Amino acid sequence: MSDGLVFVRRIRRTPYSNRVEQAGVRGYSVYNHMILPKSFGMSVEEAYWHLREHVQVWDVSVQRQVEITGPDAARLVQWMTPRDLRQAEVGRCYYVPIVDQSGGMLNDPVLLKLADDRYWLSIADSDLLLYVKGLIIGGGFDARAFEPDVNPLAIQGPKAEDLMADLFGAQLRELKFYRYTHIDVFGSRQIIARSGFSSMDGFEIYLANRDLAEPLWDMIMSAGEKYNIAPGGPNQIDRIEGGLLGYGNEMTMDNNPLEMGFGKFCNLMGDIDCIGREALLNIQKAKTKRHIRGVTFGTGACPTCSTPWPVYVGSEQVGQITSAIWSPRLKTNVGLSLIDADHWDQGTSVSVAFPDGSSHSGTVVVLPFD
Repeated sequence: MSDGLVFVRRIRRTPYSNRVEQAGVRGYSVYNHMILPKSFGMSVEEAYWHLREHVQVWDVSVQRQVEITGPDAARLVQWMTPRDLRQAEVGRCYYVPIVDQSGGMLNDPVLLKLADDRYWLSIADSDLLLYVKGLIIGGGFDARAFEPDVNPLAIQGPKAEDLMADLFGAQLRELKFYRYTHIDVFGSRQIIARSGFSSMDGFEIYLANRDLAEPLWDMIMSAGEKYNIAPGGPNQIDRIEGGLLGYGNEMTMDNNPLEMGFGKFCNLMGDIDCIGREALLNIQKAKTKRHIRGVTFGTGACPTCSTPWPVYVGSEQVGQITSAIWSPRLKTNVGLSLIDADHWDQGTSVSVAFPDGSSHSGTVVVLPFD
């Protein structure tokens, strides 16, 4: 399926693309210069209920890896994030805000420590590899950074554990969240992590052999028939309800991790060597002036939030909705917004301005929406 989207080298297909097209993909997004399947035969609401009740397989090859190796790999990774990684362990995944010298967020990847001198950064949608290469040159690090040919496949939903245990062994039932192990995929050793960009349980297979992509897809789809498996992708209702923030939507380099709710991943009082530490300390001392919150609003389904919607208390703008959608489970619109300090308390009454000029009463809530 390529109608409306011209595939060139700047917009890359994935090793699963043939199977995705055969499964009836209806739309794509572009993420990290690669196509991300967004929808198949179901509506967003139908896909949401299916995800909550069954299991889906997602082609998330767009989660590109930045591999960092070499004698200074650990020091370089620590230099990029305020999270203290000195006790990081092989076999674990770590959420790491990546910042610049002003404390601005450049990416929010998941870090996999593969060895003391080898790491993967599973990145969000920004060209982080170029930043890492610049730090290596400018900082004189004895390290190498490159993009390996690794193409993750996500299996998400409450039946994901049963499906993965059927295929790769009952030991996966014991794998804890944000841990990874190795599985045998057609005679090759591959990484599987208990993780994923949904609020449901799930796994991600970091496939490092593209020749196995289509056989792996076929095997999972066949074994998943008894669990009512379906192809899918990150679901906007599930994402917003779960308070999962999207880089480029809720946060950009103009935001810092403290206001985005990532303070627990910022170890600023220790002696770690991080490029943005001093800037973040100054922000912390001055007290965060806004914070990410949820907003419930309106009595009918809102339109697509393609541009930010102002949030008001009286006539004063106190924030802006960056992502929003109708929640069929909560029976209200749910949105994500940075809210000013004087108005971020749970239960604060606000109004949301739609692009058509209409105003809709709302309430500030602490994330997640449940």
